[in-house]
Amino acid sequence: MIRLTFITLSIFLISLNSFSQELDKNLFELSKKIVRTALVDRKGYQWLEELCKIGPRLPGSENSFKAIQWAKQKMIESGFDSVWLQPVMAPHWVRGNLEEAKIVKSKRFKSRKLLITALGGSVGTDKNGITGEIIPVYNFDDLKSKPDKVKGKIVFYNRPLDYGEVEPFAGYGGAVNQRTSGAIEAAKYGAIGVIVRSITTKHDNVPHTGVMSYVDTLPKIPAVAIGYQDANFLTEALSKEPDLQVNIKLSCKKLPDVLSYNVIGEIRGSEYPDEIIVVGGHFDSWDKGCGAHDDGAGCVQSMEVLDLFKRLNIQPKRTIRCVLFIDEEQTQTGAKEYAKFAQESNQKHLAAIEADRGAFTPRGFYADTDSSTLYYLQSFLPYLNLAKIDWIRKGGSGVDVSKIKNTKALFGYVPDSQRYMDVHHSDNDVFEAVHPREFELCSAAMAIMCLLLSEKGL
Repeated sequence: MIRLTFITLSIFLISLNSFSQELDKNLFELSKKIVRTALVDRKGYQWLEELCKIGPRLPGSENSFKAIQWAKQKMIESGFDSVWLQPVMAPHWVRGNLEEAKIVKSKRFKSRKLLITALGGSVGTDKNGITGEIIPVYNFDDLKSKPDKVKGKIVFYNRPLDYGEVEPFAGYGGAVNQRTSGAIEAAKYGAIGVIVRSITTKHDNVPHTGVMSYVDTLPKIPAVAIGYQDANFLTEALSKEPDLQVNIKLSCKKLPDVLSYNVIGEIRGSEYPDEIIVVGGHFDSWDKGCGAHDDGAGCVQSMEVLDLFKRLNIQPKRTIRCVLFIDEEQTQTGAKEYAKFAQESNQKHLAAIEADRGAFTPRGFYADTDSSTLYYLQSFLPYLNLAKIDWIRKGGSGVDVSKIKNTKALFGYVPDSQRYMDVHHSDNDVFEAVHPREFELCSAAMAIMCLLLSEKGL
């Protein structure tokens, strides 16, 4: 087995060496210019600051509409060949001004406040809120083992992200179902509300929100996330007083769907204008922080890809199209609308790249494609290495671009992930948490990938 692995690795390295010997000097020099221009100009980073000053971008909010118009204007000013807004009917959930949780019955902890935030899509409460005893559970199996103890109580999902996972997204995936489906499962047994330990790698007391769901066949009960430190406190308090009671008040509510927009801009290809390379991210964000890493950065970097082509007077052979998708966080209506357009148009979508993992140091690209194309893509690495991209591997792309069918390859851009869950869906996700050099290397990496896809094809 070791010998086979060594042989396989040797063949791979020989292949890479042969690729490196066939480097296109012009493309390599252009790639170097892309990296240097991005790092020196910091134009995208300046754009991100402007976007973050607008504020968080929940669909239907005033900030969302301001941001949409801002992005459209930036694309026009940058000289993109075409810029347009694609209408989308998007969900309209509002948080409101009231989010309070307090221990109201306890010998030791009465009146102790808990730091919470409503989960996205949660129903609110009346002015008196909900009050009940807390039943802590670790997972759904634990919940199911206590069917007679849940009715009339508030379920506390107390499973943290697995800190032993090297990849934080794996830890996130192992814990997120209690947030997305926790209210449904708790309602089956008569719970009146849900508290979920925030899914984060940072041991602070900032609660992390995120989407949750209901089904029409069960009562819709309020659902909140609680800060990491307060989750620990509540765990300890319950060990001393299992019958303590908590009151939760929320003013969030769901309004009728609202007309919103995807923002789209492109540079037309000189030789194959009907072959499309999409690069984009989701333009909505949760209303915590300002959505800097998630996903203001990915969107602005996608805009800067095209702007770098303009700044360097690069005329691509194929059309490079930036798509800022609305409503990824909740129901992906923006992605579905664009996918419908892509399916019905006469254009050929050659590839699509999604940036939705924050703006940390570049690492690689996941590629959803066939094995021969994946092998061919390894020849791109000598160029991408200039922007610190080390690998292209088989893997998933992203929630939005994955809905574009019949493409040759779908890509997920992958920066370093170790700090991402520190900020994800929380008040920690602010412009100040984005480093300019990391940000600009991301823009450069995606621009080089788009350049290679345009000039070399698939």
